[in-house]
Amino acid sequence: MFLGLDCSTQSLSALIINAESGTIEHEESIRFQDELPQFNTTHGFVRGAEPDEFFSDPLMWLEALDLLFSRLRDNNIPLHKLRSISGSAQQHATIFIKETSQQAVRNLDPKRSLAEQLAPHFSRPVSPIWLDSSTGQECMEIAEAVGGNDHICAITGSSVTPRFSAAQIRKYAKQFPDRWAETEKIHLVSSYFNSILAGHRSPIDYGDGAGMNLMNLKRLQWDESIANAVVPGLIKKLPSLQASKNMAGLISPYFVEKYGVNEKAICLNWSGDNPCSLVGMGAARPGKWVMSLGTSFTVFCAIEDPLHDPLGFGHVFGNPIDNYMALTCFKNGALSCFALKEQLGIDWKEFDLQAQQAPSLNDEPAIPFFDTEITPRHEKVDQTDTTVRALLDGQFLNMKMHSEWMGKPPEAIYVTGGVSKSKGVCQTIANIFQVPVHHLENSSSASLGAALRAAHYCGYHLDDLEAKFCKPSGTTLPQTEIAPVYKALMKKFKKKLK
Repeated sequence: MFLGLDCSTQSLSALIINAESGTIEHEESIRFQDELPQFNTTHGFVRGAEPDEFFSDPLMWLEALDLLFSRLRDNNIPLHKLRSISGSAQQHATIFIKETSQQAVRNLDPKRSLAEQLAPHFSRPVSPIWLDSSTGQECMEIAEAVGGNDHICAITGSSVTPRFSAAQIRKYAKQFPDRWAETEKIHLVSSYFNSILAGHRSPIDYGDGAGMNLMNLKRLQWDESIANAVVPGLIKKLPSLQASKNMAGLISPYFVEKYGVNEKAICLNWSGDNPCSLVGMGAARPGKWVMSLGTSFTVFCAIEDPLHDPLGFGHVFGNPIDNYMALTCFKNGALSCFALKEQLGIDWKEFDLQAQQAPSLNDEPAIPFFDTEITPRHEKVDQTDTTVRALLDGQFLNMKMHSEWMGKPPEAIYVTGGVSKSKGVCQTIANIFQVPVHHLENSSSASLGAALRAAHYCGYHLDDLEAKFCKPSGTTLPQTEIAPVYKALMKKFKKKLK
């Protein structure tokens, strides 16, 4: 049995697999807002005093970890049979700890809670998370200090980005110099949880480390010039970097004595949620692309070399299995579909029927931004006359246009989440990209990816694991006769977008 954990924005989840039978044995989830109401969160976070500040409390995450393992134990899950554990966590969120933290983690008392024991050892009481975009000034300062965004993007795989760790660290060091002086290490959620489970300080993996604007993608090391531009001497406060596939150690005695976890269970390095989802979607090797069609739309894929988006919109992270992954995020995703549905006064069935109507050369694709967009950076656009056909064409033409930097075109696309259940949406994607589109029902790709990585470390072949756990529930084939239409519509779209 293998355990995959996932600490997302809204919840902490566990998924246990049997790699021999290809079955998911158990799933458990702690929703922060509902089950830990004392932290007063909305969807797992709180807003700060300044505009665009978003935080979570690391004590909430620790309480959730105890609660999750208590549930597993009380549900008689055979934790003594676990062979390996790994995890996934929301990317970019930072945890600031004091020098005393390492000894506290090593000497955890199973008679006391994690939160009670570790609360005194944070040098920052809250953690800025990926929603935070309050660091525009710091982004400009970092970029200016190291030669511009193009230079940073070529090194780290991303332009200086407000939600990424570098800008968040600089802002904190400027705001609270006394607390900054108390800070011995800055963890990501993934490396901090890994430290708790293994009972000692754990490294940041290449997958999640790449989401900090601090890691040199080619050398897989912290970039000293960028780090010093953030805060002089920053590298001393960063954990080491290591491959995702490395073992962090055996499970801490805290979890053995308190919850009955197998004392020989291996703790594999954690990674970020996007890298783990790449594995959980069965796309850890080049050729398959994944589209997550939730609140925002995200397209990502495995790549062999550390490419970067010359326009600065996309990102490159480490692939937990090997090499790298490319990712581009589009803010106006499923929420735009929902907004248009409400505007037209139709239900989802009618939305899908209209989405299945074939495009024509006379159509005009929409600039599909109900709200400000990040890929490309664009103000919101009036959608008064937008149809379902025009919206979807605009969304996926924009995605095709801004994913070409990701290397070779896909051989197949795997879709999940949000509007991926729409036949019309899947057909639109298949027609625009001219490849088969496979629908995956899995809604727990990050925790599944972590569990598959745990099994892979213990000798199970990745192809066999993908065949058992990542089977599509349906396939949409491209209509080749539509290809010339979308070639013409792409020209219209590019002209309108300028």
